[in-house]
Amino acid sequence: MAMLTTPFMPLRLPALRPTAMALLLAAALTGGVALLAQVAGERGITPVAATTDIEVRGIQVNTAGDTAEEARRAGWAEAQRLAWAKIGGPKLPDSQLDGLVTAIIVGQEQLGPKRYIATLGVVFDRTRAGGLLGGGGARARSAPMLVVPVLVTGGTQTVFEVRNPWQRAWAEYQTGASAVDYVRPNGAGWQSLMLTAGQPGRRSRSWWNELLDQFGAADVVTPVAELTYLYPGGPVEGRFTARHGPDNRVLGSFTLRADGGAQLPAMLAQAVEQFDQIFTRALASGELRPDPTLTLDEIELSPEVRALIAAARQAELADAARAAQLTPAPPPVTVTPPSPTPGAEAPAAAVTSSFTVQVGTPDPASIDAALGSVRGAPGVRQVTTPSIAIGGTSVLQVSYAGDLAALAAALRARGWTVTEGSNALAITR
Repeated sequence: MAMLTTPFMPLRLPALRPTAMALLLAAALTGGVALLAQVAGERGITPVAATTDIEVRGIQVNTAGDTAEEARRAGWAEAQRLAWAKIGGPKLPDSQLDGLVTAIIVGQEQLGPKRYIATLGVVFDRTRAGGLLGGGGARARSAPMLVVPVLVTGGTQTVFEVRNPWQRAWAEYQTGASAVDYVRPNGAGWQSLMLTAGQPGRRSRSWWNELLDQFGAADVVTPVAELTYLYPGGPVEGRFTARHGPDNRVLGSFTLRADGGAQLPAMLAQAVEQFDQIFTRALASGELRPDPTLTLDEIELSPEVRALIAAARQAELADAARAAQLTPAPPPVTVTPPSPTPGAEAPAAAVTSSFTVQVGTPDPASIDAALGSVRGAPGVRQVTTPSIAIGGTSVLQVSYAGDLAALAAALRARGWTVTEGSNALAITR
């Protein structure tokens, strides 16, 4: 604690928005020593690069050979066969399996003069192996989800304050093949100050928006691991709870058990896989989606998504146009004027015709304004609305005492820009 005796020790903070900076300064004024202690030291674990390759871990081999190197090659070949069978691959010769494998991950190994005992991982190339497994196609992914791995052990809740096995399990998990787009912080520097075990309990949307913007995420998932050591060096019981969103909703839970501390990393790796299954099921059921109360202004839409939105808007306009064409026009109504005064010239009978008028209506107020303006035009007898499209083009059916050109002139006189068509008008302002 001697290093903390200087109260005005310089502190380097990331570039934050004013709101987040104000909150950090308030925290510093109320507990500056604790603040400095939390951001100092080595605690970050960099996550592995996310790829779409198929990774199989926990393959145990025990092989022999004339030399140590031959025993190792035999062990690696056996690991490839066992991993391929574990993911349900068809029977293949070793020469073809060699072409599918991109890496062998050595977890633990013991190498003797003629013996090889190891726990290995095998990585298969998804492009080449996907066709044989029936899963080579592209799959939709979720919005970016910030991962806050909370570890509860010995009555203490930690996230990135110290390096822990739960943080390492998430950092080493290969997320590229998952349907969930995980955003995994490394936990170094300022991240240990912002992401704490208390953060999932916050409800302030302003705070969450500031935090998610720092990581380019749309929402948050919180995998909680509660570990209980039955006695020192003995079995470890783990209770795991999957939570989601700023309201910390529970999506599912499960329990696992490790026989001792040596088996704890394997248990936590298995737990991460089960968490991914829970989040994937929630994504498929519609539960794992960004909270609507969180702003998504910082999330960049891909060109494909923008193209789909534009196509949907065009389809709405096309549907409105078809509805206008399919709506039968009422037969013309002949209005008989009152009997003329004796000796006066009889006026010509006014013929009322029905015309289609299309108008852009981005919001409900624009619909009311358009109806009121068209109804108030001279010569308009009746206006009906066969198609209302808020955010698109609405269709009005107008009964008018006159021809189409006269109706167009009447609308232009009321400030509309009119485009004439066949028995129809399109008006804008």
